[in-house]
Amino acid sequence: MSNITTSQTIGPFSHEAWKWANEFSNAIEGSITINGTIYDGDGVAINDAQIESWQPAAAAAEAAHPIPGFRRLPTGEKGEFVLRLADVKQEAGAPFAFVTVFARGLVKHQFTAVFLEDDPDLQKSAILEQVPAARRATLIASKTAPGQYSWEIRMQGEKETAFFDYV
Repeated sequence: MSNITTSQTIGPFSHEAWKWANEFSNAIEGSITINGTIYDGDGVAINDAQIESWQPAAAAAEAAHPIPGFRRLPTGEKGEFVLRLADVKQEAGAPFAFVTVFARGLVKHQFTAVFLEDDPDLQKSAILEQVPAARRATLIASKTAPGQYSWEIRMQGEKETAFFDYV
């Protein structure tokens, strides 16, 4: 008997079916890259998750793309992902991107957001103000090089990423 329940499977085809949603982002000039890894509650990388991002401010800059500002990509074998997002000015204090995580074991997908550590309007964020100060760092991608950032998503545990409920 399998240990996988129906709510744990997001299908064997979603990785292939959504490939187009991130492929066009490789051609964007002046993009920001967020390299990351997603981990489960035991600190084990999740190799079959889907990361979806939405960047409302990029809609005009990416008007020629199938779904402007949208990305959806699978994690790799070591739970890694690479988001290539348009380098556009966000509304003051807004996240750089809104992120949704789909993965086995989740009955309901999880919503979060990513901010860039060098955003001059970071202190003006109404969203970050709603997160306890000790957990705000879980939403902030660290700059590793010009245009390059690093961010971990942790689904549970001591360093769990702050997730949101949208009503």
